[in-house]
Amino acid sequence: MVIQAAVLLGMTAAAIGLGWVSGQYLYGRESAAKVEVAAGEGHEAPAKAEGDHGKASAGLEVPLPPITTNLAAPSDMWVRMEASVVFDAAQPQSLVDDIHQDLLAFLRTVKVHQIEGASGFQHLKADLEERAKIRSEGHVKQVLIRTLLFE
Repeated sequence: MVIQAAVLLGMTAAAIGLGWVSGQYLYGRESAAKVEVAAGEGHEAPAKAEGDHGKASAGLEVPLPPITTNLAAPSDMWVRMEASVVFDAAQPQSLVDDIHQDLLAFLRTVKVHQIEGASGFQHLKADLEERAKIRSEGHVKQVLIRTLLFE
């Protein structure tokens, strides 16, 4: 009984210690990031102070018209997606329309089990970006999904 109590006490102390160390590590990283951003605001342009978001908006963001279509399976399930594409430079409207139609055609082939969960969403986003990059011959840098609704 004494051995079990000692093991339980030791494991509890180890869990508390590891939790405290993890918290200090994560808090230290968060405060260091805040200091870097605060220091960067005085010396850099605002787009660079935003971190990754500034990099994503460094290109030209063009909103696509909303896409509403049914999925491949089940065919009675509808999807509505509002998205934008980020180009490296200004592109003609015909290219934006071609990308929109290509993404619409792709969504019609998707089955609901392919996009379930967070990893399914990531795969969908990667597939949409790949199709947009192929259609634009590499001018699309990113596809931003603003809303994704299923009915």
